[in-house]
Amino acid sequence: MIRTQIQLSDDQARRLKRLAAQRGVSVAELIREGAERVLADSDVDERWRRASELVGRYRDPVPNVAARHDDFLDEAYLP
Repeated sequence: MIRTQIQLSDDQARRLKRLAAQRGVSVAELIREGAERVLADSDVDERWRRASELVGRYRDPVPNVAARHDDFLDEAYLP
């Protein structure tokens, strides 16, 4: 692990200390958890970008599936 120094507001420090005590973990652990959440959010942006590149790339072999999905389900489930 890399040691780093950060500055927190008095309110942030107080609230983090209280939460750490409630959870039985260190303030540093809570900060690492917060960092992971920020990084995960940035990963979501990348996944959305990559998924958006796929839109329209593939064609459905059955026309009108979106418009007629109820009909297709009826055919599949009705005896």
